[in-house]
Amino acid sequence: MHDANPNAARMIVTTRIFEAPRALVFDAFSDPGHLARWWGPNGFRTTTSAFEFRVGGVWRFVMHGPDGRDYPNCITFKQISAPQRLAYHHGDGQEVEAISFENVLTFEDLGGRTRLTMEATFPNAELRERVAREHHAVEGAVQHLTRLGEFLQADVFTISRRFAAPRALLWKLWTEEEHLARWWGPKGFEWLSGTLDLRPGGIFHYGMKSPDGKEMWGRFVFHEIAAPERLCFVNSFSDPQGSITRAPFFANWPLEVFNVMTLAEDGDGTVLTLRGAPINASEDERARYRSHHASMQAGFGASMDALEAYLQEVG
Repeated sequence: MHDANPNAARMIVTTRIFEAPRALVFDAFSDPGHLARWWGPNGFRTTTSAFEFRVGGVWRFVMHGPDGRDYPNCITFKQISAPQRLAYHHGDGQEVEAISFENVLTFEDLGGRTRLTMEATFPNAELRERVAREHHAVEGAVQHLTRLGEFLQADVFTISRRFAAPRALLWKLWTEEEHLARWWGPKGFEWLSGTLDLRPGGIFHYGMKSPDGKEMWGRFVFHEIAAPERLCFVNSFSDPQGSITRAPFFANWPLEVFNVMTLAEDGDGTVLTLRGAPINASEDERARYRSHHASMQAGFGASMDALEAYLQEVG
């Protein structure tokens, strides 16, 4: 039998599951531009004056309340273990009210989804109760993570298709170069070459030629391989040697997109779902990615059509 947490009376614990990869959820905390889009309870805005995302680094910001009041804040990062854990100390005594606490965030991978748990520990139970009563901290924490969920969903691209084929076969067609060469890529592109090293940290590097004769190279870097259910990888444009490059066809595209491909059995068929979103990207790059969700539906839809046609040959 486990003992009760001796710090429970000093803590506010908030948990939420996000329909987004863990790397993406963690990334939302790493950039002041991202934080400005979601940080704080409902009705609050955040402006940053200083931000250093490193151990010992400080984030100074002002939260502008819906009541017109400004709330200066200071966070000092104590632990950054991407993408699993983030710990920081809140408060330096210069805020409107000197509210100090330690916050530990854990990010649990749920196979393309993420469980985030925030554990805020106050110096004593009395301060915890006062913050909960006067500042509605418990409800505020829930709203805080709800806004994070809205921010994440705005950036996540999702496409899903049911195939009349067993999951093991679809996994094979997604993870072997000789099969990917037959269906992967935009409609009308000619396959040039590809190499595939299917292991965590391994790379799938491929080249294609557009209908007007331009070469396009790309790569996956595999993060998780859970056959035959889930494949996690970072997708990037590359040069012919495999180094990351900017997108050849339009500017300001994110350098890296984290993707989760899942295969779920559905009777005698399989539902394939692909979800992706930028990581280590600026707000301008994220906005560019969001603006192309509709065209990406068409582009990836064409690849799904090609996969379905190829299944008729091999199935």
